[in-house]
Amino acid sequence: MTEQTDVRAGRLLVATPELRDPNFVDTVVLLIEVNDDGALGVVLNRPSPVPVAEVLHPWAGSVADPDVLFQGGPVSKDAAIAVALLVDADDPPLGFRPVVGRLGLLDLDTPVELVDGTLSRLRIFAGYAGWGAAQLQGEVDEGSWYVVDSEPYDSFLDEVGSMWAAVLRRQPGELAFHATRPPDPGLN
Repeated sequence: MTEQTDVRAGRLLVATPELRDPNFVDTVVLLIEVNDDGALGVVLNRPSPVPVAEVLHPWAGSVADPDVLFQGGPVSKDAAIAVALLVDADDPPLGFRPVVGRLGLLDLDTPVELVDGTLSRLRIFAGYAGWGAAQLQGEVDEGSWYVVDSEPYDSFLDEVGSMWAAVLRRQPGELAFHATRPPDPGLN
């Protein structure tokens, strides 16, 4: 098990009840890049009402359900980031950049026919979440985020509305209890 403050690519950030920023309340964020300059991730549990077919038609038949664009975060909302899960980690298609294991990013300029049969799952995000150098670690240290290991299919869960609780429920120890915590424990 990895320490719950170890911020690195491939891990999940799960918003704590103390996090009040409306961009991140009850979110689960997949970290896709972490380096000395900062961190970048996508919010996994904010589907938009916009079907992928309306914006990126060639990819409409390749995305996991629900087949809509997801709101990846408040930065560059007009940019698209594709998160993909490979069928075989030893056979990545052109345009694939690994993040961890079979999970990575796919360049949407890659012709769809070149990735056909190589992807197990694909999801497309409009925008991303970004943090400057040491900013994210500061937010973790102040208690805004739980940092947990990801599972390969976390980025593609069908029931995105219950993702926050589902990720917490599978955690060891006291962290799992937070999955059933009411929004305002003081009202109990």
